[in-house]
Amino acid sequence: MPNTEYYGTGRRKTSAARVFLRPGTGAITINHREFENFFPTDALRVQVKRPLLVTETGEKFDILATVAGGGVNGQAGAVRLGIARALVEFNGELRKLLKKDGLLTSDSRIKERKKYGLAGARKRFQFSKR
Repeated sequence: MPNTEYYGTGRRKTSAARVFLRPGTGAITINHREFENFFPTDALRVQVKRPLLVTETGEKFDILATVAGGGVNGQAGAVRLGIARALVEFNGELRKLLKKDGLLTSDSRIKERKKYGLAGARKRFQFSKR
């Protein structure tokens, strides 16, 4: 029996997503909630669906994702990367399309740590001459 579930892990900022692709009709469920309820804005929904649009596999799979950590933007980026990686597991020939669109590249930008003696990562406390 062939493997009927494809898995991909996505990370962005402090969010991590586990994405499972199962043959289906295109339903997307995130943390047991409907896709439209989980991501409030259209921009985030478009971002998440991008790998499916590029590869034209939107109606072939049901997507089940669990995502934890970070905010809604980071979570959208994490789910997007997870979907792209799962699609590559499904069909290696899709890799070229996804790579060309930059969907397999993990966005490495994370928050810079606070340094001692400073107000934040780089901001200093107000200077007083006297």
